[in-house]
Amino acid sequence: MPANRNAGAEPWRVGVLFSRTGCMAIIEETQYRGTLVAIEEINARGGINGRPIEPVVYDPGSENARFREHAWRMMVEHDVSTIFGCYTSSSRKAVLPIIERLNGLLWYPTVYEGFEYSPNIIYTGAAPNQNSLELCDYLTAQGGRRFFFVGSDYVYPRESNRIMRDLIARRQGEVVGEHYVSLRASRHDFAPVIRAIRELQPDVIFSTVVGDATVWLYQAYADAGFDPETMPIASLTTTEAEVRAMGFDVASGHITAAPYFQCLSGAGNAAFVERYKRRYGDDEPTNMCVEAAYFQVHLFAAALEQANTTDTDVLRGTVLGSSFDAPQGRITIDPGCSHTNVWSRVGRARRDGQFEILRESVGAVAADPYLTAYARNAGAGFAR
Repeated sequence: MPANRNAGAEPWRVGVLFSRTGCMAIIEETQYRGTLVAIEEINARGGINGRPIEPVVYDPGSENARFREHAWRMMVEHDVSTIFGCYTSSSRKAVLPIIERLNGLLWYPTVYEGFEYSPNIIYTGAAPNQNSLELCDYLTAQGGRRFFFVGSDYVYPRESNRIMRDLIARRQGEVVGEHYVSLRASRHDFAPVIRAIRELQPDVIFSTVVGDATVWLYQAYADAGFDPETMPIASLTTTEAEVRAMGFDVASGHITAAPYFQCLSGAGNAAFVERYKRRYGDDEPTNMCVEAAYFQVHLFAAALEQANTTDTDVLRGTVLGSSFDAPQGRITIDPGCSHTNVWSRVGRARRDGQFEILRESVGAVAADPYLTAYARNAGAGFAR
């Protein structure tokens, strides 16, 4: 057994790196909360091998430079090797060189664009084959042929749109417009987007807008008098958190693809939702980002119990291939790509702020971040 880097009676120290201020706080605050709920549960049971988990918390304020700075401080000044953090792909890419150079392990609980692998990241959000494919299949089956893309202007929306454009073309659809706004977009920035939508009259608006700007997009849509029955906004990133912020009536009828929704049945999810609400309030919903942030801490804890060290080279081997009964259902870390086999679901927002499940996989979908299976089966459609 390698030497324990946290020798003696010291707690297991881990980094928690989510924005609680700035334009991404609307969703990253919930990831922070999900992380703390899991840590509190583990510590209430006596910690790991008799030692509590101690979070070292920094707020990067939705600024990539501060993500990078805080990741370095965690690892160098606080002797942390495991970090739970990041929402945007740009923040993940900002900290990745530090994580790799110092041989840390970043647990990343967010849907992302795929086409990346690092032995120093455990990816616990959905990859494109676990959400984009399911969403495109559902939308085109409902008659969607003309799509309008609107996204925040950074790597994830542009790459997700590249993938969705290809999926739509293979299903004889077309993209009739594409527009990007700043991550810090304000309400008036969506005026030209709404004008373009009114002129082009697409069947579907595919949104990869994130953060506070999500609220402005959906409210601008509602103010324009558009009807989600005939022209819904379909998204990979709009969760119960953004729905709560924009107003339930504004979100009603719009569509999201996600591994998890609060409305899922089952005793495991019911217990998770109850614990979360008891900690943060009855009016605080869970969402896919909370859920991934929550279950990844439990995966870490199970691996740590076996390895009894936070040394990345040892801990990684214990994590890969491990499984957990998450609120969404049983999930597994794929040992071949460090991504998580998560469930695929499509839901429609209801007027109570929750989602109606329209379509779902029969189990966890194997992670395929490079869409290799889709490429092999492109002529006949994607084979799960």
